Amino acid sequence: MFDLISRYQDQLLDAFWMTVKLTALSAVGALILGTVVAAMRVSPVPVARWVGTAYVTIFRNTPLTLILVFLSLGVYTTLGLKLASESNGLNFLPTNNFRFAVVGLSIYTGAFVCESLRSGINTVPLGQSEAGRSLGLTFGQNLRYIVLPQAFRSVVAPLGSVLIALTKNSTIASAIGVAEAAALMAKMNETEADIIAIGAIFALGFVILTLPLGLIFGWLAQKFEVKR
Repeated sequence: MFDLISRYQDQLLDAFWMTVKLTALSAVGALILGTVVAAMRVSPVPVARWVGTAYVTIFRNTPLTLILVFLSLGVYTTLGLKLASESNGLNFLPTNNFRFAVVGLSIYTGAFVCESLRSGINTVPLGQSEAGRSLGLTFGQNLRYIVLPQAFRSVVAPLGSVLIALTKNSTIASAIGVAEAAALMAKMNETEADIIAIGAIFALGFVILTLPLGLIFGWLAQKFEVKR
């Protein structure tokens, strides 16, 4: 195993760095999208609630592989929609498939962020929202200043679980040609005989990525827990 690590050291670092970039950018996109959809799901406007519910129902029950392949083959290859310049391969976000992978992961994970956040919103006492309305706050102001700050504190641990799941789900980006950890693992399996050692290397790599996340979010959940 150590011989494999030494021979593929640079490629392993590049592959896991790609995984980290995919996870970080998709987490930001999913958090923004999930927060917006959660606000729609608790909105007093029926159409907004319907759209939010439809979004969660569709994307939470659609395989991530299908979403990524649709974006790559359908939107990019067939329709010709590009998110990056083909000639510039040195950017932080180098390829179209990488960017579409970020979009797909954000859309998919946003549905789970929405449901986690909505459960946090439901923990906020109704009297606090009513007090905000009595002070003349609009729905948006009430959500921004009173409800969401408490909701986020209530769902730190669930959001951590969603982030860990996103880290592991990023391996599916290899299906559309993104050179992350799973793609390198498949390449190594084709050229190396010691499949068990290869599996152990990548399992250890993902443990190194996800274990600190679990510990950090566990600590944050205890620190910011809302006392009822």
